[in-house]
Amino acid sequence: MKYNAVTEELLQELRQVVGEKYVKTDPSVLDIYKADESLAPSYWVMPEAVVLPADAWETAEIVKLANRYKVPLTPRGAGTSVSCGAVPAQGGIVVLTERMNHILECSEEGMYMVVEAGVRTADIQALAQSKGLMYAGDPCSADSCLIGGNLATNAGGNKAVRYGTTRNQVYSVEVVLPNGKIATFGSTLKKCSTGFCLDQLIIGSEGTLGIITKATLKLVPLSPFHVDVLAVFTKLSDAAEAVPKIVKAGINPTSVEFMDVSFVCSACEYCKLDLPHKEDGYYDIITIEAFNEAELDEKTEKLMKICEECHATDVVEADDRVWSVRRNCLESTRTYSKVGTSEDLVVPATKIADCIKTLMEESRKYDFRPFCLAHAGDGNIHFQILKCDMSDEDWEKQLEQFRAVAYPYVYSLGGRLSGEHGIGLKRLKYMEKYTNPVELEFMKTIKQAVDPNWIMNPGKVIEPLNRHD
Repeated sequence: MKYNAVTEELLQELRQVVGEKYVKTDPSVLDIYKADESLAPSYWVMPEAVVLPADAWETAEIVKLANRYKVPLTPRGAGTSVSCGAVPAQGGIVVLTERMNHILECSEEGMYMVVEAGVRTADIQALAQSKGLMYAGDPCSADSCLIGGNLATNAGGNKAVRYGTTRNQVYSVEVVLPNGKIATFGSTLKKCSTGFCLDQLIIGSEGTLGIITKATLKLVPLSPFHVDVLAVFTKLSDAAEAVPKIVKAGINPTSVEFMDVSFVCSACEYCKLDLPHKEDGYYDIITIEAFNEAELDEKTEKLMKICEECHATDVVEADDRVWSVRRNCLESTRTYSKVGTSEDLVVPATKIADCIKTLMEESRKYDFRPFCLAHAGDGNIHFQILKCDMSDEDWEKQLEQFRAVAYPYVYSLGGRLSGEHGIGLKRLKYMEKYTNPVELEFMKTIKQAVDPNWIMNPGKVIEPLNRHD
């Protein structure tokens, strides 16, 4: 697609919509928004302007101007994406949602919360907890990420094995469509069979079908009893094989997280924490919730027995230190290399053990440095792969060689490229290669119908229908 440059005339119209101070063109400011949290500088692109709307109406006016001037838009929250989803691939305008940062309502009786897209996820969690409720969306970046980005990517996180991903926590979304119209899709109903499920179409579309400006989130009762357990294994195979057994045991765990030795060691060092077997242990972190003590004791006893049967070296109660290490895994690796990539593979939960073992073995054939962790209970595996003591040419070559083995293998298990991070710009070519052609064409047809000018986050998820014509 061919786009126009941002002109002074367009900038003046944008200033009339949002105000002078909320249109940024200074190069030092623009430089901040060329990237997200991805360790992939080869994908970085400088925007031509950054605009901060205050609400849906201002956002809609920006979208209308972008259509009139044929200028691409890139919606952005906190920029915590690791798939280059917030990178302005075609230049143009970055639309920041951070001014839309109000919690509008929290209903204890109805168990829902109405929030704007720029509200921090951790603030949503904290308010819900203060009311004796829980917002179950829990990405590891909750302290910094914004709810609009969670919705756009259908973020997963630590509680997804029990409560599902972000899309399972939502009643409705307010969205500015690519034509500049404002719509609310969904409602605070337990069930609905009235037409297409448009809210779920928007959630996870990574800003390609519209800009989410507001959402009504589901809340659930806060369990009064819970325990976090750390099971330490000396063998990768034992730690991996324990996961499906835990999931199938009937204890309905809230979290089942896996960390390999490399991640345990790097994160402990980064957080300056001393944990059991930090230099030679594979970690499974399991959370169990219950509404009475007897239920919790019964589930914990079952869990302990499974861990022992799988040859756990230690099984101890996990405190805040363990979760601090888990949440800082990805950040900890940056001390080793500023260049790397984060894979976000997902397979059926029953295949998680085989997948971890197979791909860990494959990764040892290369010169890059691999780290592995997983939201193991729901089959979501993260490989953090770092460029260390390699030329740029060897780095790119070996990374492609690993993916050429890993991606077909994952698909052979019934898996996909991304479990929670999204396709973004980074996985665009692989989306084209590995997605069923009929499915891919259907997605492109929807995109073409609602966004004929392809202004909404172009270069992400899918390519234009006529790209190769």
